[in-house]
Amino acid sequence: QVQLVESGGGLVQSGGSLRLACAASGRIFSFDAMGWYRQAPGKQRELVATITSGSNRNYAESVKDRFTISGDNAKRAVYLQMNSLKPEDTAVYYCNAGGLRLTSWAPPKTYWGQGTQVTVSS
Repeated sequence: QVQLVESGGGLVQSGGSLRLACAASGRIFSFDAMGWYRQAPGKQRELVATITSGSNRNYAESVKDRFTISGDNAKRAVYLQMNSLKPEDTAVYYCNAGGLRLTSWAPPKTYWGQGTQVTVSS
């Protein structure tokens, strides 16, 4: 069974920084991409940033130039460095692994972490 475990959330003042980390555990053959999504109260879950196994990165417009995603394929880990945080960045942040295969013949699936709260005070 694959589990995605997140860490690094917390409370920070506006303009501050946080670093989120996510590691996938379990038997994993390969994956296409890992990334971060977030969900604020009363809003739909939205993409924050993704990185493919080939290191191609994609960011939401609202976080470009402030957030940086990085990954470690060997550790099955993904990180999100968040700088210049704003109150509107407050949300539960979820780690995501897409196109993940347990074996070479298994179908690709998507997995989610349990979420970590990020709160930015004004």
